[in-house]
Amino acid sequence: MKEIVTVSGPIAPEELGFCQCHEHIAMSKGKSWYLNPALRIDDMAKSLEEVRRYKSCGGDSFIDAQPCGCNRMAEELRKLSVKSGVHIIASTGFHKLCFYPDSHWIHSISEADLEEVFVRELTTGMYTDADCTYPSVQSSIKAGIIKTAYDTEELSPRYKKLFRAAASASLKAERIIMIHVEQDTNPILLQDFLLNLGMQPENLMFCHMDRACKDIRIHEDVLKKGSYLEFDTIGRFKYHSDEHEIQIIQSLVDIGYATQLLYSLDTTSDRLMSYNPDAIGLNYILTKFNASLKSSGISEDIIHMLSIENRSEERRVGKEC
Repeated sequence: MKEIVTVSGPIAPEELGFCQCHEHIAMSKGKSWYLNPALRIDDMAKSLEEVRRYKSCGGDSFIDAQPCGCNRMAEELRKLSVKSGVHIIASTGFHKLCFYPDSHWIHSISEADLEEVFVRELTTGMYTDADCTYPSVQSSIKAGIIKTAYDTEELSPRYKKLFRAAASASLKAERIIMIHVEQDTNPILLQDFLLNLGMQPENLMFCHMDRACKDIRIHEDVLKKGSYLEFDTIGRFKYHSDEHEIQIIQSLVDIGYATQLLYSLDTTSDRLMSYNPDAIGLNYILTKFNASLKSSGISEDIIHMLSIENRSEERRVGKEC
């Protein structure tokens, strides 16, 4: 038996149901907002409306990918989960360093202390004061996954420190690592770095490669070593069409990697219908994209794999209990 750690407590894998593996539904105003105003999602009435709409269309759960000290709203995530009935898995970890003020503790914390912060958030409860001060006030709400970010610096000394801390925390707490992949980076270098630290390939989930890496051979190389790819350039037409997204998925399914693929939307306030009436909404995969997959010839069994069988369950986010 395995358990999934959600913001409302542990659940059994079979309770997770339809799961989108990389979303954002609660984010306070911070440095990221100054860089992109869409990176602020703090009207909880609107967020609740969005999550309830997702639930009404068949959504059972999702991962909120906002990490520690980067305007994550842990208590609000639990309230949204309780009020909507949707299971939400929260994240510890770190984002791109450009999203933190220059004075932020993440720039100066030691590797050992950073690892301890991550482990405590996974095993005891998430910190609620980490945006502006060194983490000290903990809630009872546990994170269930470690979010990380692979930026254009790639494996610079400061990012190596962050990834070593994340890997150590993952091994201690038995939780997977989600990796934001920035454009113009080589995820193979990071995958090898983490595997050399003792990570198992199936405990690594590489995100955004459907827009960050145009060369499908790089996707294949990551998959060959046993890691997961999470695709979320769905309804993001400034990058490419949904038809192109389906072509990427189909090409990898055709060569045998259907069991290692996941999908999501990587929402911002601009992409949530409750914040922007012209947006696609958190329910877009359920109401539109799955139908497009079917129309293209992708079977119900493959769609079931993408949304349920390959979810954050016993293979990845699950922990022995």
